[in-house]
Amino acid sequence: MARIAVIGAGTGAMAAAARLAVAGNKVTVYERSASYGGSVGRHEHEGFVFDTGPGLLHLPAVQRDLFVKTGKESLEQCVTLTQVDPAGRHLFADGTAVSLPNASRAGVASALDAALGAGAGERWTGFLERARDAWDRSRRPLLEEPLRADHQVLGRDPYPALKQRRLLRTRQAATVTEIGAWELADARLAALLDGYALSYGLDPRTAPASAALLPYMEQTFGSWYVLGGMRELARAVYERCVARRVEFVFGAAVVRVVEKDGRAAGVELTGGEVAEADRVVLGVRPHAGLVPGGQVWGADDVPVRAGSVPGRFVVMLSLRGAREADAVHRTVVHSADGAAEQEAVFGGRVAAHPTMTVLRPDDPATRPDEAHEAVTLTATVAPQGPVDWTDPAVRQRFADALVERAGAAVPGLRERILHTEIRTPAETEAETGAEGGAVPPPALAGAQGAYLHPGNLTRLPGLYLAGGWSHPGGGLAHAGMSGTLVAGLVVEGDGFRGSR
Repeated sequence: MARIAVIGAGTGAMAAAARLAVAGNKVTVYERSASYGGSVGRHEHEGFVFDTGPGLLHLPAVQRDLFVKTGKESLEQCVTLTQVDPAGRHLFADGTAVSLPNASRAGVASALDAALGAGAGERWTGFLERARDAWDRSRRPLLEEPLRADHQVLGRDPYPALKQRRLLRTRQAATVTEIGAWELADARLAALLDGYALSYGLDPRTAPASAALLPYMEQTFGSWYVLGGMRELARAVYERCVARRVEFVFGAAVVRVVEKDGRAAGVELTGGEVAEADRVVLGVRPHAGLVPGGQVWGADDVPVRAGSVPGRFVVMLSLRGAREADAVHRTVVHSADGAAEQEAVFGGRVAAHPTMTVLRPDDPATRPDEAHEAVTLTATVAPQGPVDWTDPAVRQRFADALVERAGAAVPGLRERILHTEIRTPAETEAETGAEGGAVPPPALAGAQGAYLHPGNLTRLPGLYLAGGWSHPGGGLAHAGMSGTLVAGLVVEGDGFRGSR
């Protein structure tokens, strides 16, 4: 029985902990905050309940596999999953609106044709077909295997972009923005695609064409909501860990990984206490200060992308009045000037016209009674640092801008507000320790590997990386996959190549 110390209680780290415990190891999780879940948080106010992190689940097979491999009760026996249909309503700057059905390629095409004009559905379907090719080409090495020693092969973009005649020569789209302009050929379809990238914290102007995998995953495997809020999923994972005898120590900040004889040998906590371990799993954003000699990055180093990673600005609204019967769970209100928004978000400024997501779950657990409603507004923003999100005036102005724009999705919104709670990257940084309150994006192939994350193996033997800041990146599904990969590497050795 090996002693394993896990740093952080995010969902990816807990996924690794549960699997390692089932394999017969003694696992202890050290979490700096007072609770589990990492970015999958919850805010409660006078009977209203809000998710402060992800609001929907995509690719639920990852969580299903975790529960199958770690106990008798399935995921569906531990939480109630419901498909969100329509998957989302999109409001564009020109006043056009379209509701896209959940996991129905033909239904999406029909909806786009009806709302945007004949041919729009065909262009989007053609794009998704190419995205499927990219998925088939990259799925295993990008998502289901530890980062390969020859990870440079992932530097090639798997998206089969159409050849375009541009400026007297043939070109192919290399970025999300170019796909929108050259292949989708409609400003609203381009905004639809940009919105997917932006929601994951990716700059459409520079994100490789392989980011097409993100809308492909959502529209193929569906969008799912966990009754009671996404925090219920984190609770279920935590309880599965406890059932497998994983020990949790909350309020325990790890200041460094202890090294002995050239291997990870435990963790040092604030105050100097040392907890010995045979192996250590780092489930938080890796940085040199945690590891002796700065031996953090994967044994087969990947390029570290320059520039700050954006965070999320969340406005939680307690509303009087019942949710109307035909209300949509998720509405995306697209920016009137996407280029200016992207320049602001990734240039360290506050966007004047942000793209925002409005979540209105039809869930009695989120409201005190049927005469009230809980609504969450979310936008991708520059991190804390470039923008001072602790400034009350800055916070309030941006929150007011979101509420004003959300009125297009929620009838009579401003007059219905009973209470407003604001959460910015500053709060995310304080609660999770992520620098700037940044939220990790998923790993992508292409761009010479600039969108890959550090591998799960590190230069220090016995130290492994799990969670959204490691391969294969951020998001509930990707972080869960990282836990699977770390458990495989620990149990089967460094030669583990993923489950088949």
